[in-house]
Amino acid sequence: MVEYRYELKYVLDRVNAEMLKHQLKCVMPMDKFSVSEDYSYDIRSLYFDNSYSSSWWEKVDGIEYRGKYRMRIYNLSDEIIKLECKHKDVDMTYKESCSISRKTADALCAGKYLNIVSNKPFLNKFLVNGHIQQLRPTIIVDYRRMAFTYPVSEVRITFDENIRSGRYNTDLFDKDMLTYPIMDEQNEVVLEVKCNEFIPQHILDILRNVPKLRMAISKFAYCREIK
Repeated sequence: MVEYRYELKYVLDRVNAEMLKHQLKCVMPMDKFSVSEDYSYDIRSLYFDNSYSSSWWEKVDGIEYRGKYRMRIYNLSDEIIKLECKHKDVDMTYKESCSISRKTADALCAGKYLNIVSNKPFLNKFLVNGHIQQLRPTIIVDYRRMAFTYPVSEVRITFDENIRSGRYNTDLFDKDMLTYPIMDEQNEVVLEVKCNEFIPQHILDILRNVPKLRMAISKFAYCREIK
């Protein structure tokens, strides 16, 4: 059964972002996988698209229901590699995901879909779509995230900073990759608020007190625009 979640995105200036982080720390724990008190982890995502850039055009054209495939690692390590498809329907999202090995990741990046044998339903779905649509690595997106969680309604609030594009390099595991900023690194922070059904009132009150601009932000689309 598909379970959609609400997802709202905003842009904050750095001063208000730091104030909001401080307030949320009083009522929400940081993500359990966080590596630091100052941030949770570095994320690198490699997005796949076809030769017609269908995923990008769907975002640009404002298609309400859309999905895009990506491969994701944390802190530039291949210890955990996630293959994902994020589906969006206006303000609702759901994500399909599975863990894959470095060997499988390398094969997918090389487009060797027919060489992979798997018993994972989602990976098999990607193999079929990747082969039929001729999906290929398209763009790298890097950023640093601070994530807060709350068990009621599975609330998750994240702050994404230092968002950068790999531009022409699509080597997911290249630790020395030259990347390019896509937003004002000194003054802009992306805030994402996610929940299953509702946001508890005490958290909602904190969020309402911070000036922010709601935007249909896509880090994938922003990075594609500078390529």
